[in-house]
Amino acid sequence: MRIKSSIWVAAYLRRCQGAGVFGAVRRRGAEEAGAVFVKVATLDGNAMLYVPAPQTVYDDSRPVDRLFTPLSPQPVPEQAVEERLAKEIRFDPDAWIVETEDKAGRHFLDLAKG
Repeated sequence: MRIKSSIWVAAYLRRCQGAGVFGAVRRRGAEEAGAVFVKVATLDGNAMLYVPAPQTVYDDSRPVDRLFTPLSPQPVPEQAVEERLAKEIRFDPDAWIVETEDKAGRHFLDLAKG
């Protein structure tokens, strides 16, 4: 069983803030199991978007992990990230959006291997 989205988001923001990275919830989703999308603004007009990894990449021995995958390998213009987030919200109104700001693009997420 996975940890509630609200608890995961709170812990993630605490982890970011502990490293000196500003982070905030931009959109609150479903408390229990809303998908979480993480935008990392690099403060130069670009950003990275990390989306939930497909269920097929999860390891059965670690079913409680939340894994993410970057939408692109390199930062893209923030407008492109915002357009994608708008699509995600139309598709899944229960989704969360968390945004952080870090010039180095640090994300502190567990990424899917593959």
